[in-house]
Amino acid sequence: MGINLNPFTWWTGASWGTAFGLRGKARVGEDALGNVYYEGGADTAGNPRRWVIYNGVNDASRVPPEWFGWLHHQVADVPSRALPAPRAWQIPAEPNLTGTLAAYRPSGALEKGGVRAAATGDYEAWTPDA
Repeated sequence: MGINLNPFTWWTGASWGTAFGLRGKARVGEDALGNVYYEGGADTAGNPRRWVIYNGVNDASRVPPEWFGWLHHQVADVPSRALPAPRAWQIPAEPNLTGTLAAYRPSGALEKGGVRAAATGDYEAWTPDA
């Protein structure tokens, strides 16, 4: 049995303070990853305040591009109404995989054995003229 740290930590999801602060704010949508988006009130410039409550770990790379645009006021309305439907050739956005087992590791990386392919011969090392 573990300790429920959610009331006190921000990195494991929305804390009680965030949940309390979202009272009266409008839930405007949810993305394919389960992140929930809210809008309400106004900032000091008079723009509407916008929030994302992550489904899981708080990681900004898990916000899809269309919702990123909405959060940063690049799109006035929610993406489902303001943006065209995705094209058939578009692939879904991926979160940053650095630090996970799914991270990209080229052939010379230590995690892949640390052995690079042999040089092709088009490189000549510099030596000083002495």
